[in-house]
Amino acid sequence: MKLNKREKGFSLIELLIVVAIILIIAAIAIPNLLRAKIAANQSSAAASLRTLGSASVMYSSTYGDGFPTTMAQLSYNATPNCDAASLIDATLASGSKSGYSFLLTAGTNLVTSIPKGCTAAGASDMFIFNANPVTTSTGTVYYCNDASNVIRQSNAAIGVDGTSGGCDSKAVPLGN
Repeated sequence: MKLNKREKGFSLIELLIVVAIILIIAAIAIPNLLRAKIAANQSSAAASLRTLGSASVMYSSTYGDGFPTTMAQLSYNATPNCDAASLIDATLASGSKSGYSFLLTAGTNLVTSIPKGCTAAGASDMFIFNANPVTTSTGTVYYCNDASNVIRQSNAAIGVDGTSGGCDSKAVPLGN
C-alpha cells in the first residue's frame, strides 16, 4: 500500500489557530452582549415602573377609593373589579420581570371606604413602587416611582423621603 504524502485536510496547527481566533472574538463580544442585556433589563424596569404608576392612577380614578395596596389589585381578572382590576399583566403582577424585582409600598393612610363588591381592605392615599435588580448581572440601577409619577434612579437602593413620603429625593429623576 502506497502512502500519499499530500493528503487533503487541515493540519493540527491550522485548526488550533482557527480555534484561537474564535476564542479571541468571543472574549471581545461576550462582555458587550452582557452589557446590552443589562441595558435592556434596566430599560424594561423603567418602563414597567411607568406602567405600574399609570395603572395605579387609573385604579384610583376608576374605583374612587385611593391607590392599590397590593400588586394583586392591579392584576388580571376575567371580570375586572377593585380586587383585581386587570390593569397589568400576570408577569408584572408576580413582582418579578426581566431580572428586576418589583415592590409596592402603600401609603400609611388607608382609605376607609370600600366600594360595593370589593373585598380588599381599602386602598391607600399614595404608593411607592421600587424596582431592584435581582443580581448585578441583571442590572445595576435601582428605580423608584411614586404618586408624582416621576421615575427616579440610583446606584443604591432607594428609600422613602422623610418629608414627602414618596421616593427619596436624593435619587435622580430619570430623563424622559
